[in-house]
Amino acid sequence: MSNYFKHSSALVETDDIGNDTRVWAFVHILKGAKIGSNCNICDHCFIENDVVIGDNVTVKSGIYIWDGAVIEDNVFLGPNVVLTNDLRPRSKAHHAKFQKIIIKKNASIGANSTILCGTTIGEYAMAGIGSVITRNVPAYALIYGNPAKQHGWVDEKGDKLSFVEKGVWRSVDEIFYKETEAGLIRI
Repeated sequence: MSNYFKHSSALVETDDIGNDTRVWAFVHILKGAKIGSNCNICDHCFIENDVVIGDNVTVKSGIYIWDGAVIEDNVFLGPNVVLTNDLRPRSKAHHAKFQKIIIKKNASIGANSTILCGTTIGEYAMAGIGSVITRNVPAYALIYGNPAKQHGWVDEKGDKLSFVEKGVWRSVDEIFYKETEAGLIRI
């Protein structure tokens, strides 16, 4: 039995919640959801069955996480982030399987952003507020806009990187990164 906090108005149907997670007011978590340790699920959130949330994840208020979402460790979801799981929704049309959204470890998604199903967001990527994310996002990418486009790269702290030479970027801490097909890697 895990040791987590559940507000008296929260409805938690799953037994798969890690230690030290906090589930706040008016949250509803369905039976099949898996939630890691030390997470913070803020007020007015809904988490469906086929959802996996890693450790140390922050889910701010007003977020509904639908079947097919995989949210890895240390992810931040700002208030009212929208995750979708159906490209062509119709009333009363139920699918056997929904498209996934995968948010890799340490990524941050700004408030009121929308993520299209079938999308993967890379490690340490950062999406600015109100971003409409319609395609995969490379690791360490800084994106924003509607539709979201890349506007540079960030380091592990979220600071914007400076261009050094073709394919090479530098942080304010003098750490260097190299562009790859999947995003950046430290060198």
